[in-house]
Amino acid sequence: MANRPNFPGMNPYLEHPALWPEIHYGLISGLMRTLNPQITPKYRAAVDKRVYQDALLVGIPDNVVLERWRSATPSLSQASLPTAVVSQPEPVVVPMLEEVREYFLEIRDLLSQRVIAVVEVLSPKNKKPGEGRQQYLHKRQQVLNSQTHLVEIDLLRVGEPMPVAGGSQADYQILISRAPLRPAAERYAFNLPDPIPTFPLPLQPGDAEPVINLAELITQACDEAAIDLAIDYGRSPDPPLSPKESRWFNQWLSANGQNQ
Repeated sequence: MANRPNFPGMNPYLEHPALWPEIHYGLISGLMRTLNPQITPKYRAAVDKRVYQDALLVGIPDNVVLERWRSATPSLSQASLPTAVVSQPEPVVVPMLEEVREYFLEIRDLLSQRVIAVVEVLSPKNKKPGEGRQQYLHKRQQVLNSQTHLVEIDLLRVGEPMPVAGGSQADYQILISRAPLRPAAERYAFNLPDPIPTFPLPLQPGDAEPVINLAELITQACDEAAIDLAIDYGRSPDPPLSPKESRWFNQWLSANGQNQ
């Protein structure tokens, strides 16, 4: 394992589907620990979760499926099969249901118990067709139809972005939808070479809004999970970079003395 490169913004290796759940949970729990000392005793940041069943078809590489099939084939061929069975099957994947838990943060007014803001960090399932996206879009629309602020953090390059009208195309975005200003919203768009923006957490009028340093929280989540032990920085990121991102990435690695 190589040392973690000091990326100027988002670390693309963290977007790997097998690693992202740990980063996702680390960000949500880190936000809770960071915000509560700043917003109590009037507010409280609490972790909640969405639980649903989703079909697991995507996410297991074809070569892994094929290798499992090949390793099992000898035992099948040694079984007592009728001599007439001579056809060779091909490996395929059948859908399996898995329980999915997606954590998010609620900021509650302790006097009224009203949810003032919801903070969501998107997962890969939220950005591809299926139950995960449907569940999230339903929850998102419920918040947008209410008097609750929405903070939506998208740190994933791949997949279908959440619907917004206008704005520039970007790898990542942070969306802040303040209830009194809807449908207008604030969007912090940034790309792989850019620093991760800091942004305010919307509360009630007249209250000081804590500034969230997402880059620090990501570093903290990586350190707490010892995530670098699971990353081979000598290989290209997964999901793959676009040709434009790859050119920048390789130039940056070369300029900063990193070997790819």
